[in-house]
Amino acid sequence: MQRIKTFKTLSCAVSAALFLSIKALICIGTVYWAVAATLGLTATVALILGGIFAMPTLFVLITVVRMAYEAETDPANQ
Repeated sequence: MQRIKTFKTLSCAVSAALFLSIKALICIGTVYWAVAATLGLTATVALILGGIFAMPTLFVLITVVRMAYEAETDPANQ
């Protein structure tokens, strides 16, 4: 089955991915902020915690972008 790749479908995929990525970043950032503030972390430890949060965040963003592309270019959704 061939994916539909027109300007409309690709722009919708970008819009959906951007919207969902921002929502995910807000949620993950809020959890990071809550943990760092609750534990009263110093700047160095907060940066280490941010590094720990970076990998799952990257995984979520890649998954969101892939899902948005697949959903918007699927011929069954057109």
